[in-house]
Amino acid sequence: MIRFVHTADIHLGMENYGKIDAKTGIHTRLLDFSRALDYCIDVAIDHHIDLFIFAGDAYKTAHPTQTHQKLLFQSFMRLYKANIPIVIIIGNHDNPLSFGKAHALDIVSTMPFDGFHVVAKPTILALQTKSGPINVVGIPWPTRNSIALADKNIAASATDITQYISRSVATIIKNFAAQLDPSVPAVLAAHLTVANGIFSGSEKRAIYGIDPLFLPSELAIAPFDYVALGHLHRYQNLMQNGSPAVVYSGSLERIDFGERNDEKGFCLVTIAAKGETHHEFIKTPTRPFVQIEVILRAREVPFTQQIIEEITKHTIKDAIVKIVYHLPSHSLDTVDLKTVQHACHAAHYVVGIFPIRKKEVREQRTHIFGSASTDVPTLLSLYCDTKPALKEKKDILISLTKELIVEYERAMHEKTGESV
Repeated sequence: MIRFVHTADIHLGMENYGKIDAKTGIHTRLLDFSRALDYCIDVAIDHHIDLFIFAGDAYKTAHPTQTHQKLLFQSFMRLYKANIPIVIIIGNHDNPLSFGKAHALDIVSTMPFDGFHVVAKPTILALQTKSGPINVVGIPWPTRNSIALADKNIAASATDITQYISRSVATIIKNFAAQLDPSVPAVLAAHLTVANGIFSGSEKRAIYGIDPLFLPSELAIAPFDYVALGHLHRYQNLMQNGSPAVVYSGSLERIDFGERNDEKGFCLVTIAAKGETHHEFIKTPTRPFVQIEVILRAREVPFTQQIIEEITKHTIKDAIVKIVYHLPSHSLDTVDLKTVQHACHAAHYVVGIFPIRKKEVREQRTHIFGSASTDVPTLLSLYCDTKPALKEKKDILISLTKELIVEYERAMHEKTGESV
C-alpha cells in the first residue's frame, strides 16, 4: 500500500485583499497561503505518507521574491527532513514568458537534495518509497515557445500550434504509459487543462482555444492508478464513474471572490493495490470571503441603515468582505460610506462598497418636442418650457438662436453664392 498527498496551485505571492502583519512584516494574504500549505504538510507528516506530489503553480509569477521563496522552502524542507520525497511539476505561473529564462523553481534542481524531483519537461520518475516502488509520469505546463519556434511551425496559426501541442503531449503520455511496468503503482502528475474541467474565479479569464486542451480519456489510461492534476482551482474528479480518478485537487486558499463559495484543500491518496485506489479530499483552514449584496428599498429606513441591517446577518469576523448595494430607480445615493465601513470593523479587510444603479432607458419625447421637421426656434421654445430654470431666459435664447441661424446662412451664401 502506497499513500501520498496530491496538491497544487499554492500561488505564493497573491497579496490582494490584505494588509501588512504587524508582528512579522509579511502581507497577511501571503501568511494565509503559507498557513494552508503548512496544514497540508502537517497532515502529510502525521499520516507518514510515502510521497508528496505538487502539481504546479508554486508562485503567482515566475519571479518570486526572496520572501516567497523562503516561505515555500521552509515548508518543503519539513517534508525533506521527514524523508518524504517531493515531486514538483512546473506550472504555467512558474514558467517565464521569455524563451531561455529559468523557471521559478529551476534553482531547486541544482541543489544536492535527493528528495526533490522538479519536472520541467515530460519525464518518467521511478521512485523507491518506504512502502515500495512507484512510477510517476510528470508532465509540466506545455509551453508554446519551443513548438512555435520550430521551423515547420513558423507560419502556423495560434490555433494550429495549440492543437499541435495537445496532440504531441497526448502522444508523449501514451508512449510513457506503454513503457511502465504494469505491476508497479503508477501516477500521472500533470499541469494541464482538461476539456470538461470547471473553471472558477480568476481562471474564468482563461480562453478555450489558447490553452492546449485534453480529454479525460487521453489521461485515464493504463497502467495509471491515479491522475493528479493542477491548474484549475476547484476540487473535482473528472472520472466519477471510471478508473483511474482524474482529479484536480484545487488551490489551497481562495484566490479571489469568484472562489468565495469553493471548498479548498488537497487530496490524500491511497493505492491499496493495482486497480484499488481511493482518495480523500481534506479541507484546509482558509480565510472566508463574504460578499454582501443589498437591494435597497425606497422606504422610511435610510439606505445606510438597510445596508447595516444586512451586514449583521453575516459572519464577517476576520473575513474579506465586499459589499454591493443596488439603488432604486430615480433615487439619490445617500449611503454614508464611513458608517458602513465602521460597521465592518470586525472584518479582516473590506475590498470595497460598490453601488449599482439600474441603467435607465431614455424615453423619446417627440410628443413634447414635435417632429423632425419642426424648426430650431420652436424646438428650443418647447425645450425651455420643460426646464423651469430656463423659462425666464427663453425669449433671449430664442432671439440669439435666430441671430446665429441668420449668420450661418449668410456665411453659406458667401461661400456658395446662393441666395439667403
